[in-house]
Amino acid sequence: MSEKGELAFSCPLPVAEYDRVQLAHGGGGRMMRQLLQQLFLPAFGIGKPDAEPGLNQGACLMPGPAHDSAVLQLADGQRLAFTTDSFVVSPLFFPGGDIGRLAVFGTVNDLAMAGAQPCWLSAAFILEEGLPLPTLEQLTASMQQAAQQAGVRIVTGDTKVVDRGKADKMFITTAGIGLVLPGMELSPARVRPGDVVMVSGDLGRHGIAILSVREGLELEGVLPSDCAPLHGLVEALAELGQHLHCLRDLTRGGLAAAVNEIALDAHVGMELDESAIPVAEPVAGACELLGLDPLYVANEGRLVAFVAPEAAERAWEILQAHPAAVQPARIGQVTAEHPGIVVLRTPLGGSRILDLPAGQLLPRIC
Repeated sequence: MSEKGELAFSCPLPVAEYDRVQLAHGGGGRMMRQLLQQLFLPAFGIGKPDAEPGLNQGACLMPGPAHDSAVLQLADGQRLAFTTDSFVVSPLFFPGGDIGRLAVFGTVNDLAMAGAQPCWLSAAFILEEGLPLPTLEQLTASMQQAAQQAGVRIVTGDTKVVDRGKADKMFITTAGIGLVLPGMELSPARVRPGDVVMVSGDLGRHGIAILSVREGLELEGVLPSDCAPLHGLVEALAELGQHLHCLRDLTRGGLAAAVNEIALDAHVGMELDESAIPVAEPVAGACELLGLDPLYVANEGRLVAFVAPEAAERAWEILQAHPAAVQPARIGQVTAEHPGIVVLRTPLGGSRILDLPAGQLLPRIC
């Protein structure tokens, strides 16, 4: 909040060159993509065929940034998905969840998007001096309950404590390992013109739930966060086999960031129907009041699926029948036209480009 009580969003101009890290570099949009492609990936040699890690047990098949998980091929033919993530959400508790549940489900979902059944997690904690121990106890209990719900085990971890004022109560870093389901080959590279685009549920709940608590807003009918595991839904969709081309969970940057990243990585275009995209009325009302576009607002229990047209009807039946898909929708298709660009057809019959988010409208949402 500003000194006058007004909401203060951080949304820098989309200038490509900065000499210091900006909040937008972690926002899931254009600046974060630039940071990955121009700094981290070249530094670690990720994506270069001659620099892929050679392991005694196997080799990396699918490095980032195209996916949130790397897929590792073992000598016996088994494939592992491996991911890591950090969680800095503020506040620690929010409607529908907390940082502990978010850390577990966020990591589980990253593994699921690679077609894996999550198995094991690690958890590292950075704690600020002065954090009440009952709060820490409550959050670790929540993490364990979430792990049990998702069918995973937290098997190792680490703890560090920093001086008072050097962190915001608690940060959590998790890593996860899962077994890739037989026949699952999920990648933006497999997305093709003609693919049907589907979402598993209504959008924008998580970001609005966080904002309502953090800023003390009394928004009418605010829904709880959609924070939930998605691996069960992915396991059901595995029935589609090779007809299921790509999955992406809709976290930072929302639907807009996810579909743009896939369009760019797959060198395809997309045409989406705005009127078909589900947004709950309380979320739509809050976004209108705050000047936000719900297609850019974060989710923590929703995915977008790219399915071959011949399997679209069966995919739709699976989504409608599964409890993890809340108000699923078919929202558009992939096209060979305008590669790298997502076009949104408006309810009035016009169209607009749905671009990557340029800044960081809602920091600290995950």
